[in-house]
Amino acid sequence: MKRFYFLLITIISITSIQSQNLIDALRYSTENLNGTARFNALSGAFGALGGDISSIAINPAGSAVFINSAGSVTLSVVDKKNKSNYFGTNTEASSTNLKFNQAGFVFPFTNPNKGSVFKKFSLGFNYIASNNYDDDVFIAGTGNASIGEFFVAQANGVSLDLLQLQENETTSSLYGYLGVNEGVSAQNAFLGYHGFVIDPIDAENPENTQYYSNIAPGSFNQRYAYSSGGHNRKYTFNFATEINNIISIGINLNSNNFNYRQSTFLNETNNNSGSLVNYVGFQNDLYAYGGGFSAQFGAIAKVTNLLRLGFTYDTPIWYNIYEETTQILETTREVEGVVYNEYINPRIVNVFRKYEIKTPWKIAASGAFIFGKNGLISIDYSYKDYSSIRFSPSQDPSFATQNIAAENQLKGSSAIKIGGEYRINRMSLRGGYQYEESPYNNSTAREDLTGYSGGFGFYLGSYSLDFSYSRIQQKGALQLCNVGLTDSASINNIRNSYTFTVIYKIN
Repeated sequence: MKRFYFLLITIISITSIQSQNLIDALRYSTENLNGTARFNALSGAFGALGGDISSIAINPAGSAVFINSAGSVTLSVVDKKNKSNYFGTNTEASSTNLKFNQAGFVFPFTNPNKGSVFKKFSLGFNYIASNNYDDDVFIAGTGNASIGEFFVAQANGVSLDLLQLQENETTSSLYGYLGVNEGVSAQNAFLGYHGFVIDPIDAENPENTQYYSNIAPGSFNQRYAYSSGGHNRKYTFNFATEINNIISIGINLNSNNFNYRQSTFLNETNNNSGSLVNYVGFQNDLYAYGGGFSAQFGAIAKVTNLLRLGFTYDTPIWYNIYEETTQILETTREVEGVVYNEYINPRIVNVFRKYEIKTPWKIAASGAFIFGKNGLISIDYSYKDYSSIRFSPSQDPSFATQNIAAENQLKGSSAIKIGGEYRINRMSLRGGYQYEESPYNNSTAREDLTGYSGGFGFYLGSYSLDFSYSRIQQKGALQLCNVGLTDSASINNIRNSYTFTVIYKIN
């Protein structure tokens, strides 16, 4: 009775026990290659170049390179493919989306005071969709571990009396009570128990804390569907100045916000002798949103008319994050020839209390060779220390555990971007290459990223039209569950982007 009335008060209260992990932190700590078509065509190697509105997202000093005011708008068609292999079975899923991924402007001002060392000032603004979360993965195959082991692992340690309905309690009320007071593991245990996937070792003892699976060992036909959507948006407010026509320095103040939706569904069937349960369908939905602040400091030096050097420091992003989750479980079991179907939908939204993530800092050094009006070659090197990711409040035991995991499982990652451009009258031909190390010490979780790009542009007086194509590939592994059913599928992710930009310059 106490549990029931307590729930009526706290059913929409913030859940006190978190479920976040390093995958969440990495999701909000990485950026896609997104920007103007020219920027994408050179694989983003603009740290020492400037002169492109998206370049200020790499080095804030880049806006001081502009001679005339300019604005740009960019659209992209993004095609993602995920090729999966799970115990020898190959599957593929894909998604295609049209995205408005960039808009911005730069206003340079010449200092009327000819005697000042500050020869030019510039103000800029840039919007960029720094990450596109639209993705689909489909996995199918025959494994040798069952989802039943996941529910056993979640239930062990949870007393039986917490999982059993008391007087005046409903499925929804008890599920909600467990979420508020015991956490996600207890809710999973509840689903497994009421779906008859697991049973207690000592069913007569309300203090029992050990469980077994009603799914017998053997082989399991498993199908796993993963679908996500959303975006991470970055709004950059830029200021830069040029000193003695040699060095440009700049600062960016960035507002970052995101929303992310993810739905997973695991379908498992078996014909194993002794199995009470022969079918399990387990759905988990996540909605996350939040925002944060970051800053960037950069400089570009004109060493000679041929050579430019750049340096940038990116502060961490301090995100405030909110999450909501829902779950559904369905099972089929046979008892003495009678088939029973269970469908457990608590219709409860778990609302987690706000938490914070500090993303890694980053440093970058760049060099560019400018061949007059004929073309250029640019090289960017950057280093990002993913082991510095931090969850907070750090006094929360679950967050402290994740911070230790970040230190032990993640590492610093180097990235190299190379881009080139060759001009023929009013047309420019462009190409680029990028490479980024895995953030994991064990790179099987996520391998190194490689990509190449190309494009062309037309100068039409005050207007420019630019087109680009980029292809990025990264292999990794997707684990079906974090405990129990820990089998992984190998994933080959391929991202193709087709980008179009219109630029207007005020001469």
